[in-house]
Amino acid sequence: MAFYDNYKNVLVEKKDGITTVTLNRPDKRNAMSPDLDEEMLDCILQLEADPETLVLVLTGAGKAWCAGMDLKLYFRELEGDPKNAAKHVRTEWATHQWRWYRLYNFPKPTIAMVNGYCFGGAFTQLVACDFAIAADSAVFGLSEVNWGVIPGGLVSKAFNAAVNYRDALYWSITGKPFDGPVAARMGLVNESVPHEQLRDAVMGLAGQLASLNPEAVRATKQAIKATREMTAEQAHEYLMAKNGQLSHRDAEGGYFQGISKFIDTKAYRPGFEPYPRETVEAR
Repeated sequence: MAFYDNYKNVLVEKKDGITTVTLNRPDKRNAMSPDLDEEMLDCILQLEADPETLVLVLTGAGKAWCAGMDLKLYFRELEGDPKNAAKHVRTEWATHQWRWYRLYNFPKPTIAMVNGYCFGGAFTQLVACDFAIAADSAVFGLSEVNWGVIPGGLVSKAFNAAVNYRDALYWSITGKPFDGPVAARMGLVNESVPHEQLRDAVMGLAGQLASLNPEAVRATKQAIKATREMTAEQAHEYLMAKNGQLSHRDAEGGYFQGISKFIDTKAYRPGFEPYPRETVEAR
């Protein structure tokens, strides 16, 4: 039996190296509940070491991607009852673990397939994904200001990391909703496409990523994220060390294959497409 067969709030589908994880509370617009967060944390941890998963796609069932936190379950039932204090601490930990710390640092490429509503707390996992493609009809919003709170947790930090200063202030303070093309314009998502083309666009990107040398992809992802707030001197030292680590970890010898196919066999032109990969024994 697969580890995810007993999940009630999460669906997992695997095909050709692409694992699609679907938040499955469509009647609540996939708002996050304590049970969903526990299942998602377990799912992300399991998939980190899953050899069948080369790319992770995160989406939502029905008409929503994720409507944020389930206010009744989180803020009324957990915060309002002292008897639930221990559970409150546990669920707070679980939700931030999967939505940011584990997802942001997931060792394989991640894609948010934003099929519908994306509100509030959902911005955290949206930004934590490496790539995001939205339907033109998707609706985004940070509506917290309208009911007297701020975009808390890590939402404000995540939103700031993804868009420019003016957009971060405007959409957070006005609380106005916006659609997929606006999200793409400000850089919150990579691309916005008609809803009927969404799955094909996401799976096309996922297939491309799955075809690449997984160790080179992992190291490049880590290099971009780790050096984002480093000084030039720190980044230089880190990247030198990272290249050495990649050479040691890469069992298929991507660098040596690419150089050989370019210089010796003339079978590869750098910059146009990945080198023709071959399975080789670890050096």
